[in-house]
Amino acid sequence: MKSGCFIKKSHMPFSAEDAFDWHARSGAIERLTPPWVNIDLLSRKGGLETGATVLMNMGKKPFQMAWHARHIEYEYGKMFRDMQEKGPFNSWVHTHLFHKEGPSNTLMEDRIDYKLPLHPLGNMFAGWYMEKELEKIFTHRHSTVYHDMSAHKKANLSPLRILISGASGLIGSALTPYLTTGGHQVIRLVRTKTVKCQNKIVWDPSSGQIDTKNLGPIDVVINLAGENIGQKKWDSGRKRLLVESRTKSTTLLATAISNLEPRPSLFICASAIGYYGDRKDEMLTENHGPGDLFISGICKTWEACAKTAVHPDIRTAFMRIGIGLSPKGGALGELLFPFKMGLGAKIGKGDQYMSWISLDDILDAFLHVISKQSLSGPVNVVAPEPVTNREFTKIFADVLNRPSVFTIPEKAIDLIFGEMGREILLSSARVKPEKLVQSGFTFRSETLYDALKHMLGKS
Repeated sequence: MKSGCFIKKSHMPFSAEDAFDWHARSGAIERLTPPWVNIDLLSRKGGLETGATVLMNMGKKPFQMAWHARHIEYEYGKMFRDMQEKGPFNSWVHTHLFHKEGPSNTLMEDRIDYKLPLHPLGNMFAGWYMEKELEKIFTHRHSTVYHDMSAHKKANLSPLRILISGASGLIGSALTPYLTTGGHQVIRLVRTKTVKCQNKIVWDPSSGQIDTKNLGPIDVVINLAGENIGQKKWDSGRKRLLVESRTKSTTLLATAISNLEPRPSLFICASAIGYYGDRKDEMLTENHGPGDLFISGICKTWEACAKTAVHPDIRTAFMRIGIGLSPKGGALGELLFPFKMGLGAKIGKGDQYMSWISLDDILDAFLHVISKQSLSGPVNVVAPEPVTNREFTKIFADVLNRPSVFTIPEKAIDLIFGEMGREILLSSARVKPEKLVQSGFTFRSETLYDALKHMLGKS
């Protein structure tokens, strides 16, 4: 029996050279990996040229499998080819082709020639499943290339040097490759010199230290640092840590960049829609004031620290981010397993609003704010169609084709999680992305159903 051959083609409104360059930049592997696929990139030597290598682990621990790939053919702007040297397949050769259809149009083609384990029996009995999985993966890959490149083309920015704190978190670890594949240079703020990454600057917010001498000129600063607010039950010590992890890092960073010469043109500080507190079904825009919850106070103090410490000549934006959705982590990552098991449940009455947003739209929103000189102050980073918890539960279960018949009583939430559960799981914030919409932002996923289908590989 012959080896399997899978082909995926898509027309792209970009030149062959631009599409090729996107694939050649640092971060392409991370951006091309679908969020439902578990891959740990261990090392990458070289770019796309012949002889370059990539080492990865596939799957979830402790059942990971090594994948070693080597690039074996390269022609700039036209094609590159890599093959599996070690991995789960008997053989795997991936050819990436860029067919020029005009000065600004390309037919992008991925061709996979493979043999499954126990070939030819593997291909005979499981080839159909492999084709189905490859179709899902490469549909997502081509969609990512199209939307990422479209966003960068729309932003129309010259290459920037961007400093990011909190780059290892859910948002930061996705934002970094998103920006680098767009042609920008990202410098990460790290707590220790032993962190393995390129372009890093060491800092220690607890002691007020930051290595600005080795920083060089910076165009944009993005502050994502802060302890995970929903990770543990709150006590007095935990509350203090949640506040100080934000205020100390923000004050240090804002003060440091204000003293740079030249100063950055933009400081983006993460915040959250927790700023608005529990407002039931009231539609909330950036003009509404803070709520009276503990998390409202955190956000208010967080933003105030930046306002006080940053130089007035630096444009400053506060990204009030909603419930960021990705199977890689956050709320969706926690809920995915029980929902897959048919144990999805609404929380309490289920009428509390959840102002969600896909992770890809969060990334686009950061780029949008960078490119729009008119945007400053608070910016609500949420999808245009918030849903109630009852609606969220039903839609999530429907996408997974699972039942959702259970309810977690409010008393159980209070007993298990205490104040943290009441504020994060039971409070309601119906938030509108007014500034994003008015400034011409385009969402990849406007509805929860479409967002979940896309990020879970169910499209």
